[in-house]
Amino acid sequence: MLLSSLPIPYLIGNLKNLINLALDGNNLTGLIPNRVNKLHSLQHLSLSNNRLQGSIINDLCQLESLSELNLANNMFTGAVPECLGKTSLHQLNLSFNQLGSHLPPSFWSLKNILVLDISSNTLSGIISPEVSNLRAIILLNLSRNQISGSIPTTMATLITLQKLSLAHNKLQGPIPESLSGMISIELIDFSHNHLSGAIPKSLESLLYLKSIDLSYNLLDGEIPNGDPFQNFTAQSFMMNKDLCGKSQLQVRPCRRGNKHISNKVMLAIKCSVPIMVVILVFIGIVFLKHNRDDANYPTNRDLTNLDAPTRISYYDLLQGTNGFDEGNLLGSGSFGSVYKAILPNEKIVAVKVFNIDMEEAFRSFDVECAAMCNLRHRNLIKIISSCSNDDFKSLIMEFMSNGSLDRWLYSHNYCLDILQRLNIMVDLAAALEYLHHGTLTPIVHCDIKPSNVLLDEDMVAHLSDFGIAKLLSEGLLETHTKTLAIVGYMAPEYGSKGVISFKGDVYSYGIVLMEMFTRKKPTDEMFVEGLGLKDWVSKSTPHSIINILDVNLLHQGNPNISNILPHISSIFNLALSCCTESPEARIMMTDVVVSLKKIRSYLRKILETCH
Repeated sequence: MLLSSLPIPYLIGNLKNLINLALDGNNLTGLIPNRVNKLHSLQHLSLSNNRLQGSIINDLCQLESLSELNLANNMFTGAVPECLGKTSLHQLNLSFNQLGSHLPPSFWSLKNILVLDISSNTLSGIISPEVSNLRAIILLNLSRNQISGSIPTTMATLITLQKLSLAHNKLQGPIPESLSGMISIELIDFSHNHLSGAIPKSLESLLYLKSIDLSYNLLDGEIPNGDPFQNFTAQSFMMNKDLCGKSQLQVRPCRRGNKHISNKVMLAIKCSVPIMVVILVFIGIVFLKHNRDDANYPTNRDLTNLDAPTRISYYDLLQGTNGFDEGNLLGSGSFGSVYKAILPNEKIVAVKVFNIDMEEAFRSFDVECAAMCNLRHRNLIKIISSCSNDDFKSLIMEFMSNGSLDRWLYSHNYCLDILQRLNIMVDLAAALEYLHHGTLTPIVHCDIKPSNVLLDEDMVAHLSDFGIAKLLSEGLLETHTKTLAIVGYMAPEYGSKGVISFKGDVYSYGIVLMEMFTRKKPTDEMFVEGLGLKDWVSKSTPHSIINILDVNLLHQGNPNISNILPHISSIFNLALSCCTESPEARIMMTDVVVSLKKIRSYLRKILETCH
């Protein structure tokens, strides 16, 4: 609805429970009312494409729950508030305004920021070396400002960055060689600056780079021709008069060699040759000695462990698993198998060996490494190390002595009681809450099911198998995939369109929660002709839940079953809230954790009274 030149109502501050406020594309004028600081529950505020004026008020910084702020395409003036750099924002868009002055130093401390777009303003100053603090950043757009100085070499540490635009500024100096460290980068735009020197050949290692624009600078030397530069056109390099390379790039050809080498150069070459020979001989001796020392470790190691790197060789794993014998096999999946192993220090671990004949397995190995290397949570499986070369890839994980939830739930030898089941589901909810909201780069697991929930010796649940997990990119709340999870646990939008979002994990969690207390898989043969686990639970709640409750819980002879059933009904209602057809209507994992803990508290009191 298009409003007619109206200001934002002052009384908007009365909507204290408001979570999402989007007034984009209207004709709003005037200032942002300072009573907006009363919206303590507000998580998303979007006022883009209006005619709002004045300065960006500091009152916005008081919104502690705010994760997304979009004020793009307005008429805001003055400086960017320094306090915004001290918030926990995930997305900030201030583009296409009239903001001036320097970027506040605090902005380089936005450790949770995913998307930062302050393009098309009149900001000056430099890009601080502390830009390396933006460890979660996916999109950084500072284009069309008055930013000067050089591109800091520390930008290379932004390994999650996918899109970087510094175009139309006053940047000088060379393009740092170190930018090859931005391993996830897909787009680079440094056009319309005053950059000089050669284009670093190291940028050829950026395997995901799809677009680069270095036009209208002062660059010289040869244009790199390795991947991904083979796919770039002349538009990427135009108006750099001293560049050379292939004719199709519309630059002069590079000279190969020089027939007129000076006497001084020849003398330098003659003097340096003996020195180089001595150095090469020394390196050869060291190399041979190193090979002798490593005779028992013929496999290259690629170890991943941030706490205390543990050197584990292929030989150690071979010995520890008895040659990957079937007697030590813990389980198999689409991308490989998991074995029990005993390391030389007598520590028992689980070794996930990936099937090197499958391209998807290689991708799964990379995803698990990327997803797990920075995660620390008591309810996530811990990766101790990895062992990798061209012919072998494996992850070494902590061993879970009680196996999977699937094994316990469908065993005939033992039965989980009500509190044990609730504890496990609280653990799983806490793990998902951490992945969705507690990490620098939010992660969608995509494969929530009982076989991926492992139990340690204290029956504490640990979520495992991140082989098809997705790191949300470009600040979006969803992405797409062609890799599908197990039928029955998939959200409708995941199965039909490949749409990945937090809410897909929430749906899968709801299905597992129902399965936990009915002991019925969503693929059980009883579910035919359009009837599914969700429909079965929905039709039985709240008046007939005793008919769908796992009979093992009823056989435990609890005399207060009538007092327990209302709380079991609350659990099923919570599960149904997770499994609504519309993703937007599904509950958040933060709310699931709170609700389940309350139910657990009530049930404990009832069960303690029974005993």
